Amino acid sequence: MDTLRFPIGHFEVVLEPDLEMRREWIRKIAEMPAQLRHIVQSLTSEQLLTPYRPGGWTIQQVVHHLADNDMNAYIRFKKALTEDNPIASTYREDVWAELNDYKAPIETSLVLIESLRSRFAVLLHAMQPSDFQRTFTSPAHGVMTLDMALQRFDWHGRHHLAQITSLKERMGW
Repeated sequence: MDTLRFPIGHFEVVLEPDLEMRREWIRKIAEMPAQLRHIVQSLTSEQLLTPYRPGGWTIQQVVHHLADNDMNAYIRFKKALTEDNPIASTYREDVWAELNDYKAPIETSLVLIESLRSRFAVLLHAMQPSDFQRTFTSPAHGVMTLDMALQRFDWHGRHHLAQITSLKERMGW
């Protein structure tokens, strides 16, 4: 079951990333929306309502969750760049996934993810090496540098893409 939930494994932080590593993470972050759109574009309404694992979210919920997570991550970065070690807000992603907006067509979240990540990439590309050492406090993870948050953000997107892809492969879609 753990391989269904974490098909690319658990997040592992690189403690002292170099410039090339950051560039690669930023590139993956910017490319993720097109990958997501490609992965879900041919799915039927019934397939979108299929959980990626027993007891897990449906593909539709995963797509909407990605949009919610991206909004929260973007705000965390902006706050950390403009405030001294701000407290990051949390959200009950499990409860959010049950709200009615998760029943909206996934196109709304695909467009949001594309727009937000495009703008996020502009912000990330303009950051100086010292900016990545700025911090915020996550109630779930403690004090995090933007270096760590960048890595976690990249991993999070790839993690959910892999959940959808592995379901499609298992189902023969």
